[in-house]
Amino acid sequence: MKLIGMLDSPFVRRSAISMDCLGLSFDYQQISVLRQYKQFSAINPVVKAPSLICDDGEVLMESTLIIDFAQRISTSGRDLMPQTGPALQTAFRRIGLALIACEKTAQGFYERDLRPEASQYQPWAQRVQSQLIEAMTALNNETRIDPDTLTDETVTQREITTAVTWTFCSSIFPELLTAERFSTLAEFADQAEQLDVFKRYAPD
Repeated sequence: MKLIGMLDSPFVRRSAISMDCLGLSFDYQQISVLRQYKQFSAINPVVKAPSLICDDGEVLMESTLIIDFAQRISTSGRDLMPQTGPALQTAFRRIGLALIACEKTAQGFYERDLRPEASQYQPWAQRVQSQLIEAMTALNNETRIDPDTLTDETVTQREITTAVTWTFCSSIFPELLTAERFSTLAEFADQAEQLDVFKRYAPD
C-alpha cells in the first residue's frame, strides 16, 4: 500500500500514525495537492489528500475511512477505538471536535493565504474563526491527560487525532490558539509528540 499526501495535513498525518500503530506496512509518498497538483491528479484525479493506494491499485480517500479500512485489515490484534459503550461515544465526540477544528483551520487558511485580499469576505472568515475557537475550547475542556496511555503501544485514535489537531491548528493560527489559552491541549500534544510513532511522521 502507498499513502499519498503531506504530513503538514492533519488528515494525512493521523492516517499515517494510525496505520503504523496498527502494524500495517505501507510506503509514504510526499505529494502536495497545492504545489504538485498535476502529479497528484495522475495518481488520483479527485486530488484528495490523503489518498491510499491499495495493493490492487484501488484508491481510497478520506482519513476516517482510510483509518477504518486499516483497522479492519490489520492482523495486529490492536484496536485504536473502543467497541461499545460510553467510551466509544466519548471517542466519537472528541474526534468529531478535533476534525471540525482541522476543517475550520483549513478553511481559514485558504481564505487568509490563498484567496486574493480583495476577494476575502470578512464575515465568513470571522464565522469560521468563531467555529474553530468553539471546537478547540470544547476539546481543551474535555481532554484528559493520562501519561500511562500515551505510549506507542497504547495510544488510541482519540489521542492521535487530538494531538495532531493541536499541532496543526496552532501552527496555522499561533496568535489565536496559544498554549496559555489552551493549556491542556498544548501539554497533551507536547507529550504525544515525544512518542516515536509521532516523530516518524513529523509535519513536513
